[in-house]
Amino acid sequence: MPHSTLTRSLAPLLKRPILDPPPTFLAPFLLRPLPTAFHASPFSTSAVQCKRARDYSKNRGVSALRRTGLKRPVSMSKEPLPEPVLDPEKRSKVEVNPNHGLWGFFNKDRTSLTKPEDEAKHGRGWSVEELRHKSFEDLHCLWWVCCKERNRLATERQERVNTDAGYGDYEANERERQVRNTQRSIKHALTERWYAWEEARKMSRTDPEIHYRSARSHVPKYKPSVYEDDVMEDAIEEQPQVAAGTS
Repeated sequence: MPHSTLTRSLAPLLKRPILDPPPTFLAPFLLRPLPTAFHASPFSTSAVQCKRARDYSKNRGVSALRRTGLKRPVSMSKEPLPEPVLDPEKRSKVEVNPNHGLWGFFNKDRTSLTKPEDEAKHGRGWSVEELRHKSFEDLHCLWWVCCKERNRLATERQERVNTDAGYGDYEANERERQVRNTQRSIKHALTERWYAWEEARKMSRTDPEIHYRSARSHVPKYKPSVYEDDVMEDAIEEQPQVAAGTS
């Protein structure tokens, strides 16, 4: 604002007699000369943005979260919307496959949570000595049974967090510890078999009775020099003959 404009606005006030003198601490301010001009600045110090082009999107403003529908009618606008059935007796029953694979994430009673006393009823994990006598198919089945059990325990753990149950964590952790011990023993037994197989494969390369690199199909891979039947026959012949009539 220029100095002349400020003077004109203050002229009526300056003509009036001063009834009460101003406080003494304002005297230095009244003796200061008035500024010649005032500089105004915008609220924002950033540069003025360019004018945006018009948005021609037909779906602008449509939001599923804020429940703002379509601006223009569509082919399904005249169709009546389905109404929820609030009465449980009138609802249609959904047929569920009793043997569906997702039931493996639940207990045998198919409830969301297992009682702590039922969760604590479990034995110990399988030892390595016991698993050494099992076949590969048995170990394979036992491994996936352990995976299935751990999936069930993980599902119930998340359900206890969601519902803030406050119970069952100790029993579930103890059960999972035994399952993990079984899986660790399975890995141990399979690792021993792998090392035994590798040792046998290395020995077969130097064994003259084993044709390890034979590419011909009619040549047997293993041809022992002495058969077990021949060894048994030789052992029987070498036994001393017992004379008849001797005691």
